[in-house]
Amino acid sequence: MTPEPHPLTGPDDLTPAPPPGCPAHAVAPTGLYRLHEVRDLRALYRRLREEHGPVAPVLLHDDVPIWVVLGHAENLHMVRTPSQFTRDSRIWTPLVDGRVKPDHPLMPHFAWQPVCSYAEGEEHLRLRGAVTSAVATIDPRRLRRHIGRATQRLVNRFCERGRAELVDQFAEHLPMAVMCEILGMPEEYNDRIVQAARDMLKGTETAIASNEYVMDCLRRLTARRRAEPADDFTSHLIADPARLSDDEVGAHLRVVLIASYEATANLLANTIRRVLTDPGFRAQLNGGQMTVPQAVEQSLWDEPPFSTILGYFAKEDTELGGRRIRRGDGLLLGIAPANVDPRVRPDLPADMQGNRSHLAFSGGPHECPGQDIGRAIADVGVDKLLMRLPDLQLDCPEEELRWTESMASQHLVELPVRFSPRPQQDVTSQPSHTPMPLPQQRAAWDISTVRAFAAPSGPEHTPAAGTPRPRPPAASAPWPRTMPVPSTLLEPPPVREAPAGAGAAGARDRPAGVWQRFLRWWRGE
Repeated sequence: MTPEPHPLTGPDDLTPAPPPGCPAHAVAPTGLYRLHEVRDLRALYRRLREEHGPVAPVLLHDDVPIWVVLGHAENLHMVRTPSQFTRDSRIWTPLVDGRVKPDHPLMPHFAWQPVCSYAEGEEHLRLRGAVTSAVATIDPRRLRRHIGRATQRLVNRFCERGRAELVDQFAEHLPMAVMCEILGMPEEYNDRIVQAARDMLKGTETAIASNEYVMDCLRRLTARRRAEPADDFTSHLIADPARLSDDEVGAHLRVVLIASYEATANLLANTIRRVLTDPGFRAQLNGGQMTVPQAVEQSLWDEPPFSTILGYFAKEDTELGGRRIRRGDGLLLGIAPANVDPRVRPDLPADMQGNRSHLAFSGGPHECPGQDIGRAIADVGVDKLLMRLPDLQLDCPEEELRWTESMASQHLVELPVRFSPRPQQDVTSQPSHTPMPLPQQRAAWDISTVRAFAAPSGPEHTPAAGTPRPRPPAASAPWPRTMPVPSTLLEPPPVREAPAGAGAAGARDRPAGVWQRFLRWWRGE
C-alpha cells in the first residue's frame, strides 16, 4: 500500500470531514486517519465502514499506510487464505523501502520472529504442530481444578475487607497463576512476574528490562525441563518430535505466556464489569437464562480482548472487500469491528448465545491454539468469584471507570468493588456463600421441604364406595426446617432377602452395601 489512496472502486477523494464533536479527528494531510491519535476507535470504525466499506485505508505511527479490515467475511477470507496473505512482515513494502524505521513504536508487534505465529508452510506446520500437541496434553479437569484453587487463594486475600480492586487484585493475577502452573514453573508466580508482564505490554521505558526478566524465567525453566522432564506443557514441547531448539522453546513459551495472559486478563475484567454494570445481563445470569460460559462468550463478541492484530501482508496483487490490495501491502485484522459487522449482527443488542463465530481468537492457520484455556480461566474464575461474593457491587459510578486504549486492545484500568466481608475458605473446598459445618448425613437426598403425604393402607382404612379420599396437606404448608428427622431415616433401608425360588424377582432387590457405597461416593470418600 502506498501513501496515496488507490483510486479503484470509489471516489478518488478519500479526505473525510469529521462532524463537530466527532472523536475521530486525527487526520493527516493525505486525508487518512492516524489510528494512534484517535480517541474513540469504535466511532472511527463505524465512520470508515460508512465511507469505504469493509476495507479502509488508515495510517500508523510516522504516517505509515496500512489497510484496516472491518468486515467479518473479509477478515475470515484474509486469515483463511495463506496463499494470498501471510504474517511474515519481511515482505511489507514500507519495511522493505525503509519507511518503517527500526525504532518504530510498533516494531515489537510486527517484527518477524522464528515462532509459529509468523511462520509459513512446512516451518509453520513443524512449529505449530509442536505447540498444538503440547496443548493437547493439558487435562481439562485438572486445569479447572487448579483455576478454582487459584481463584480461592486470590479471593482469600481480600474477602475479609469487604472491598477490593478486581483488575489489580484478581483479573491480572489469575491468568498468570494458572499459566505458570501450566508451563511448569509455579514457583515463579508472584507479584514481580505479573508486574513485568504488564510493563512489557505497556511499552514503558522499563519494558526491555521486564521482558528480560520474563525471558530469564523461561530460559531457566527450559534448562530445568531438559534435564528433568515432568508432566507439563514445557516438557511436552521439548519432547515433541519437531525437536525444537532451546531458543525456539523459549520464544514459544513467551508467546504462549504473554498472549494468554493479556487476552485472559482483559476477558476477565470485561466480563466482571459487564455483570456489575448491566442489570439485565446480571439478571439473566442470576435467573438461569444465561450460564457463565455464555456470558463469557457474549463478552468475546462485544469486547474482544484484542481489538486488532498487526498484521497480515499481501503476497500478491489481489482484491479484498472491493479494494485493490497490492503485493507488499499491510493489513490489520479488525477483530472488534468485524464482531459488530451489520451483515452478521444487524441487531447489536441481541444476545449471541450459542454462537462462536466471533473473531476474538482470530481464525485460519494462526487461530489461537490455547483459546479453550482462556475460556476455562474466565468461566471458572468468574463463576467462583460470584459464588464467594454474591453481593458484589461496583464501588464507584460507572462513568468514572477508565480504560487505556490502543489499536491492539482496550484495557480496564481499575474495577473497585464492595461486598459483605466474608471469612477465608480452604482453597481445596468448593466456594460457598457462608461456610457452614457439614450437616449430619442422611440416608436419602430430600429435595423437598414439604411433608410427604402417605395415605393409610390396609383393609380397615379402605374407604367405602363414594366416600371422598383424604387430601394431602397444601403445598404452601412447608415442613418446618427445624423438625427433627426421624431416626429411621438416618439408617440405611434394610436389605430384603430374596425368598427361595424367587429367581429374577429376587435379583431385582438392592444388594447389601449399595447404600453405603453411594454415601461414600456422595461424600467424596
